[in-house]
Amino acid sequence: MTVEEWLGRENQLGTDIWTKKYCNEGEDFETWVQRISGGNEEIGKYIKEKKFLFGGRILSNRGLNRQGRKVTYSNCYVIAPPEDEIEDIFECAKKLARTYSYGGGCGIDISKLSPRGAKINNAAKETSGAVSFMELYSLVTALIGQNGRRGALMISIDCSHPDVAEFIELKTDLEKVTKANISIRIHEDFMEAVKKNEDYLLHYTRETTGEVIEKKVNARDLFRRITETNWDYAEPGALFWDRVESWNLLSNTKEFSYAGVNPCAEEPLPAGGSCLLGSMNLSAFVKNPFTDEAYFDFDEFKQCVQASVKALNEVLEEGLPLHPLPEQRESVEQWRQIGLGIMGLADALLKLGLTYGEEDAVQMCDKIGFAMADTAIAASAKLAKQLGAFPKCNTEEIMSTPYFLANTTEMTRELVRKYGLRNSQLLTIAPTGTLSTMLGISGGIEPVYANYYERKTESLHGTDVYYKVYTKIVEDYMKQFSLTSDKDLPDYFVTAMTLDYRQRIDMQAIWQNHIDASISSTVNVPNSFTVEETESLYTYAFEQGLKGITIFRDGCKRVGILNTKETKTVTAGDGLGRGDILLVTDDVIGKKRKLMTGCGSLHCIALFDPHTGALLETYLSKGSTGGCNNFMVGLSRMISISARGGISIETIVDQLNSSGSCPSYTARKVTRKDTSKGACCPMAVGNALMDMYKEMQEELSQKHQKEEVVNVKKAPKPKAVPAKEGSENKTYCPECGEPLNFEEGCNICKNCGWSKCH
Repeated sequence: MTVEEWLGRENQLGTDIWTKKYCNEGEDFETWVQRISGGNEEIGKYIKEKKFLFGGRILSNRGLNRQGRKVTYSNCYVIAPPEDEIEDIFECAKKLARTYSYGGGCGIDISKLSPRGAKINNAAKETSGAVSFMELYSLVTALIGQNGRRGALMISIDCSHPDVAEFIELKTDLEKVTKANISIRIHEDFMEAVKKNEDYLLHYTRETTGEVIEKKVNARDLFRRITETNWDYAEPGALFWDRVESWNLLSNTKEFSYAGVNPCAEEPLPAGGSCLLGSMNLSAFVKNPFTDEAYFDFDEFKQCVQASVKALNEVLEEGLPLHPLPEQRESVEQWRQIGLGIMGLADALLKLGLTYGEEDAVQMCDKIGFAMADTAIAASAKLAKQLGAFPKCNTEEIMSTPYFLANTTEMTRELVRKYGLRNSQLLTIAPTGTLSTMLGISGGIEPVYANYYERKTESLHGTDVYYKVYTKIVEDYMKQFSLTSDKDLPDYFVTAMTLDYRQRIDMQAIWQNHIDASISSTVNVPNSFTVEETESLYTYAFEQGLKGITIFRDGCKRVGILNTKETKTVTAGDGLGRGDILLVTDDVIGKKRKLMTGCGSLHCIALFDPHTGALLETYLSKGSTGGCNNFMVGLSRMISISARGGISIETIVDQLNSSGSCPSYTARKVTRKDTSKGACCPMAVGNALMDMYKEMQEELSQKHQKEEVVNVKKAPKPKAVPAKEGSENKTYCPECGEPLNFEEGCNICKNCGWSKCH
């Protein structure tokens, strides 16, 4: 079998991803499968059938140590939290650097560090606080290369730490801690105080001096600030820490404790802990897709779960000496965590004719999740019979945990009772952005992000032609039923932006019932999503038993920190650098409005980009009786330079609408009742510009529908990024320049397969 036969000859993107990211120096597909499977023919068969794939580090690195490469098979590690002393703070930075150099991402918690103002006995007299050291760890993450990438880092802090407010505010400065994700450990007592609108005690005791630092805050105000910042910056995420600690196989093991979470938060781990990843493609287990006879093959699925658990344990054993640090090798040997997960859920539900988030889809996920958990636990018990239980295994403590009791059949319990478990942690749902893009399926438990994506290519006449490239599952359905437009798709083809957030959380909650680790997942919401809705979403996520949650609001300010695109040419609507000004060509489209103000008539001309509809220039002139001409010229020039400097029309109009009320405008509105919409000249201009802009967008939309070309296999790389409504705040791929999607806590390019995560 060749890679083209494996992925499909039309899947050039998938082949490119495999070649660039996972293939080692020109090896052919069969050699690659042999290398990454370690000679395990059963798991090699599931890989070829696209039913299972190891995580990216294994696909890239397995076996390369025999060539002298210093690599790890683990995607993620948690470093021991730094103690409250300068030596340990910098020792933590050293451990981060070493782990990054082997290709692993890291998580650290800074809750042990003294808050700002604590007394210390050195030249500074008092500490700069826990948050001040985050920049150090971010800098280390930025410096250490990983085969064309930088390291990935998660920094967390407890909600009771006195510096938590500073922690929340830190990344509202887009220049600070740019190389780390951040999350807050939120406890049940805090959420109870939020519910009751009570004060909450922030407290810290410094062990070396005995100094106690305490302050009271209103819990609801602090919670509001967390959600506000997440709404506007997509951070900090929330870790519902009591749920993390209580819903797993070790919740009754007193010797064990979690030290933190990995960069995408799907893996809570002890100090020095790491985890190997692999994911099963649920879509591949649906038989007779898109028909009344469609069904999920549970028998085949369970066989794959067993094979996957065994294969991940083989990788764990092989990779033990390859961990960068001694404490990592020791922790992995004692606790033996693996992370088996899923991808392709949204595709599987579509093949079954189920609507993501509806009750029947939730019930199906409940059945699949239980089968996965019960089978994985049984498989680990069978491995324990053959190879021995993990060294720290206390069978009685494991079998008494709420998670174990809720996710096992009597047959599985009997196996564990006899043999214990080979692994202390089994299941997780990790980001699968690159893997799922390579296979052409949906990622993780995420809904389909969009039914299609627009691609741009340049025609022979130098103008831009836009193509609809349909998501693979949509393309398959349309081909099977000979559809020519996505408008004819059944109602169950829902997308991330059309779902009610409660449905999205319900799906994550049902899976979390069956996952002993956690889930990397982002709730994508439209730009119109409010702070109040964000607060309700967080509260609902806590009530439904999630271990963590974050949102990504389309167009939020975080994209300023994530946008790494360097453009040589720019077009209307592109994200511009400071001081960049667009040149206006002669092929603009003009629109005109006559306005009536308090002083008389005013003529407003707006010029728009013919391909994107972005505002480029505005000309204002007074009629025979209306207003000050110099004012009109000055205002029109400032609007024009703002538009050509990359400021969105919404922002420009918002500023114009903040101008206040004009007495003459009000008088004419009352007496003659013929004034244009607004309360002053600038406001009337703003309303007219927005009206013309919407008219322009509607005309372009109709034009594109007429020119629509479907099922393009691969469009050429664009010379510049096309602008669309709201695109001023898009994040662009550093490799190909296409807009990125934020899914599963990670930026993913649907055009070339680039992913920010491993």
